[in-house]
Amino acid sequence: MTPTQQLITIGVVVLGTMTTRFLPFLLFPAGKPTPKYIQYLGSVLPAAVFGLLIVYCLKNVSLLTGSHGLPELISIAAVVALHLWKRQMLLSIAGGTVCYMLLVQFVF
Repeated sequence: MTPTQQLITIGVVVLGTMTTRFLPFLLFPAGKPTPKYIQYLGSVLPAAVFGLLIVYCLKNVSLLTGSHGLPELISIAAVVALHLWKRQMLLSIAGGTVCYMLLVQFVF
């Protein structure tokens, strides 16, 4: 990339980032009540995102070949156990990821 193209790229990225950061504050100012549909989306989207992640992570797991899905099953159990124990989402996600990576690299 030429220096001009690099500057244009940086400018577009900065503009996109600033737009996504400031637009919610412009659309929903502090003095006005938040619309009901935004409140609804805020309550249902976190669970929907986690459902999507589970489907995405397990879509190519084959129970009939290789490790038969054991690393995935063990890691899911680790995530559930960590979350029930500490109730900290980041700890659960990180613990499950570390568990899966260790199992895949050293056990299976």
